Amino acid sequence: MRLADTPAPARAGGQAATVPAGRDSGQAADPSFDAALAALAAGREAVTSSRDDLELEDWPAPKRLAPHAFALAATAYRDGEEAGTGKLMLLYDPDGQDGWTGTFRIVCHVQADVEEEMAADPLLGEVGWSWLTDALELHAPGYTVPSGTVTRVITEGYGTKSDQPTDTGFELRASWCPATSSLEDAADTADEISGAVVAWCDVLAAAAGLPAQGTVAISSRPGHQRAASLGGRRRR
Repeated sequence: MRLADTPAPARAGGQAATVPAGRDSGQAADPSFDAALAALAAGREAVTSSRDDLELEDWPAPKRLAPHAFALAATAYRDGEEAGTGKLMLLYDPDGQDGWTGTFRIVCHVQADVEEEMAADPLLGEVGWSWLTDALELHAPGYTVPSGTVTRVITEGYGTKSDQPTDTGFELRASWCPATSSLEDAADTADEISGAVVAWCDVLAAAAGLPAQGTVAISSRPGHQRAASLGGRRRR
């Protein structure tokens, strides 16, 4: 059954999540991509049903990176105020691409305001990257060929904007390949894609300074139950 044929999972706070179609109406169906979208929806549901300080929504995916693509956007809220944003893209090319270890690639971006002292810390890049690798080790340990950057953003005002407060921020951009997809390990790949959504949200929560409380399982396959550190404050 294609993901588009399944009911939409419930959103935290009683809102209904939009089931991702993942392709244009004229785009041919692909069973592997449909299965990946179902896994993506499972990871999304694991997050939205367990914490209400993160809000996820569909986002237009770029059309030039791969024949099939789908994207999510996330907003983090701390004490009712926006504290960070992120995007995650799932790319699928049946023929693979240079640098990929399979047919899928995941790309993510996380941005959050941070304290000035934190932005000035020379270890911020290393710490920020460890947020991602630790989350992937926990939720999607089959990941391969990770690549990315961590940027410290310091914005200062001058001239007529000299009284503007200094803004300091954190940005992480990264990509990796989930477990290679095949008939033998398709279930593992689904777990990897579900886990990638939870890992990405863990990084966003860490960058935005949100609390991490409780656990949620995102896989129902025997022997493959994976717990995500989730929890948080109400946005409203």
